[in-house]
Amino acid sequence: MAKPTLSLQSSEASLAQSATYIYAAYVASARVPDGQEKEWIKRSIREAFLIARLTEASVQSDTELS
Repeated sequence: MAKPTLSLQSSEASLAQSATYIYAAYVASARVPDGQEKEWIKRSIREAFLIARLTEASVQSDTELS
């Protein structure tokens, strides 16, 4: 039986890590009802993506040109 594989780009991996932190906070604060884990994970991903987009729009990195 073949093991499933996953290959994320660095930006995807960063978003996944951020979403994991957000989801963990929801779990730790007992906000995730049993059976609704997938919905809350998706919510965490959307929120991590929104944070990244707002950061990108608000901050110019050293490697970006003016």
